[in-house]
Amino acid sequence: MTDFPKTSPGASGLQLREGLLFEAGTPGRKGASLPAAGVPDVDPAAELPAELLRGEIDGMPELSEPEVVRHFVRLSQWNYGIDSGPYPLGSCTMKYNPKSSEAFARLGGFAQAHPMLPEEDCQGALQLGHELERALSEIAGFAATTLQPAAGAQGELCGLLMIRAYHQARGNPRKKVLVPDTAHGTNPATVTLAGYQAVKLPSGKDGVVEPAAVAAALDEDVAALMMTNPNTLGLFERNVREIADLLHAKGALLYNDGANLNALVGVARPGDMGVDVMHFNLHKTFATPHGGGGPGSGPVGVVEALVPFLPIPTIRKILPHEHGPAHFSLDFDRPKSIGRLRTFWGNFGMWVRAYALIREWGPEGVRKTAQLAVLNASYLRKLLEGDYHLPFSAASLHEVIFSDRKQRDHGVSALDIAKRLIDHGFHPPTIYFPLVVPGALMIEPTETESPEAVEALAAALKAIAREAVEDPKAVQAAPTRTLVRRLDEVRAARQPVLRWKPKAAER
Repeated sequence: MTDFPKTSPGASGLQLREGLLFEAGTPGRKGASLPAAGVPDVDPAAELPAELLRGEIDGMPELSEPEVVRHFVRLSQWNYGIDSGPYPLGSCTMKYNPKSSEAFARLGGFAQAHPMLPEEDCQGALQLGHELERALSEIAGFAATTLQPAAGAQGELCGLLMIRAYHQARGNPRKKVLVPDTAHGTNPATVTLAGYQAVKLPSGKDGVVEPAAVAAALDEDVAALMMTNPNTLGLFERNVREIADLLHAKGALLYNDGANLNALVGVARPGDMGVDVMHFNLHKTFATPHGGGGPGSGPVGVVEALVPFLPIPTIRKILPHEHGPAHFSLDFDRPKSIGRLRTFWGNFGMWVRAYALIREWGPEGVRKTAQLAVLNASYLRKLLEGDYHLPFSAASLHEVIFSDRKQRDHGVSALDIAKRLIDHGFHPPTIYFPLVVPGALMIEPTETESPEAVEALAAALKAIAREAVEDPKAVQAAPTRTLVRRLDEVRAARQPVLRWKPKAAER
């Protein structure tokens, strides 16, 4: 048996299997008792039109209360979330979110506010939105910010639509957007949705975009360059100011994908680097749940020249005057706006969480976010640099990219390493991305992990590296300590089972 490190939280002991509710129960079994309705028994068919009647639901499970409770408790024990342990998905920033932000978002005045309340009845919500816009603009160095986009990808689309409107107002929307090969994977799709042609821009041998490559691709048809900085290799695009100057000289704009803002907040401002548009990921940087705990939120900050094109409505603060005190209003009178991106104002609960965290952190806390994110990734890199191949020598920021080059010599792939990490009790990192690194292992410990947690993750990865040499078949067979062993992922992708069938039907 493999000798797991003592710091490994890997699964062992009692693990509870659980089938489908539809396969359990007995006809006539109930989980609740209700008093008599107190009305005469009637035949629904005699009282309602036929089109409103529903027949019996075939196979509907009939269960007791303990059966229902145990089913969902057991399923919950299968889940792995940030409250279970480190979630080192590179590029995703799956970090712990303070419960205080959750509590504020559940306050009745926020959680129960109807989105169609008149302005005079939701001044607190409008004030919070206005102050969050100003805080984000200050943190990133922009003139204004819209909170409307529902997630990062919609924020990208919002930014490119504003870029398109800007060029259109100048007489030519242009045709192309440059996208480096180290940018986020959603960027090319967003470019296409915005009506542009995506032009791939190769990064240099050291993993960053070179000004010469930008200059060679620039012409009068280029509307913008979509840069991710720090990029998906975890490297800072050190030529960003020079690249911004090249773009501006040709009338093009610089878009920054803010998904990796954890590496910069409080330390450097993209707006000061020449960036014209940037989306924030509140669900990555500012305390809102990520993934299944969502929804996300993707505000977009812009320089002064793009303010007229912000989506409607914007939140306007009206200063005290002779007819009344200061108050907040939704401004729809913006003739150059790209219009609405979604219903209502945005994912308001995410605004509350982010606002609460920024107020709790203050300027020094915002700065420490970046410092600790970089420190944790750098520490993990140092702990593992002798065990895994490092494709790039430049200093890592918030995440570090390894590859499986050393392990491939023993027949062990990045996928095998990720599966074996599950046996140690850790969620796997992102693998095979970015595509510019074959066999990539993309690890982001985030700023919320303690040194002990980073060390425990490193110990598990070190153990797997040793095992790849001494017993590669054990790594190739992983996971072995889970209820479900390695799945046939190709078959699952090609032949997904999306609908349950009763066993009788299967026979």
